[in-house]
Amino acid sequence: MSEIFKGNFTQQEPIPDEAIAAAVEVMKTGRLHRYNVAGDDPGEVALLEQEFARAMGVKYCLAVASGGYAMACALRAVGVKPGDKVLTNTFTLAPVPGSIASVGAVPVFVGVTEDLVIDLDDLVAKVGQAKVLMLSHMRGHLADMDRLMEICDAAGVTVIEDCAHTMGAKWRGRLSGTDGLIGCYSTQTYKHLNSGEGGFLVTDDEDVAARAIILSGSYMLYGRHLAAPGPEVFERVKYVTPNVSGRMDNLRAAILRPQLRRLDAQCEAWNARYRAVEDGLRGTPGLTVVERPAEEYYVGSSIQFLLLDWAEEQIDAVLKRCAARGVELKWFGGAEPTGFTSRYDSWRYAPSELMPESDRVLKGILDMRLPLTFSLEDCALIARIIRAEVGAVFQGEAA
Repeated sequence: MSEIFKGNFTQQEPIPDEAIAAAVEVMKTGRLHRYNVAGDDPGEVALLEQEFARAMGVKYCLAVASGGYAMACALRAVGVKPGDKVLTNTFTLAPVPGSIASVGAVPVFVGVTEDLVIDLDDLVAKVGQAKVLMLSHMRGHLADMDRLMEICDAAGVTVIEDCAHTMGAKWRGRLSGTDGLIGCYSTQTYKHLNSGEGGFLVTDDEDVAARAIILSGSYMLYGRHLAAPGPEVFERVKYVTPNVSGRMDNLRAAILRPQLRRLDAQCEAWNARYRAVEDGLRGTPGLTVVERPAEEYYVGSSIQFLLLDWAEEQIDAVLKRCAARGVELKWFGGAEPTGFTSRYDSWRYAPSELMPESDRVLKGILDMRLPLTFSLEDCALIARIIRAEVGAVFQGEAA
């Protein structure tokens, strides 16, 4: 009899008891707004920002309402204006071009390689078209950050990193989000810290940090921030920076602080599951495993593989056969968006040219979440199912 997986791909771990207790204490006070604090109490959000800045090894941190807000705030903080062009990845999720469109700017899409990272040769060809790159580390895959920064620095292009899938990841030992001018993170439920919604913006640039804090809706309460520049920096920006409110609240911060202390261990747990699936898939006929470079320390909270040059009906057969055995795969190659999966040409508010080489890669990408509620045995079972069903379709079509 064929094996069936009975787990749930959307079931995350429960919020830790320490975080639940901290959240209850905040609710008992009624002081959920980040600036509604009593006496000398700095509040949960200010403490979280201080702790996250320390964890990322940066000077300044701002906690916000979502990762998407962090990206839009970052664009405003570096001076992107309506009509400006902003470079970004072809392979990404809708909030990335959405953040660019939200400030009236125009995305310029840069191709994707079979390693699922931004195509640096295509970046070289297009880098002169914009002054900002919104770099998406999509699904946790890090490009060669040394070469990327050399390209952008030489062209005078500011790099903002979308680290929604790379919190805790590293390139040559440098934490994701610290190579560019600004790093943006998400704490949405499926990310590496879970507050339902939420995010962070980090930087070592004092003017960017001050503008972001004013933008987020600090009013003139910026002095209550612990991971912020001094008051003299705010004097330069406070009267010329609009309020575009997007603050994090104390309840979500209370939930996140205990989780942040566990981040390194959680990253290792995700990677153990990733390797279990990867090992099981390696060598499957017709299936390409995405090889990770030695310079990259990744966080495998999801896994991707490629069915390159397969016909759409073949890929659809794999999806259906795996689903019948309890394994939920998402496909980024469909002509129409489904759930969170979409392509650069799905976003009709963002003009795009045909990109045949990227289209070939996108058409072959299958994606799967790896929640920590899965055991290593679960992951081995999932790999066996995918291997069997990919093999069945591949061999059947080949025959």
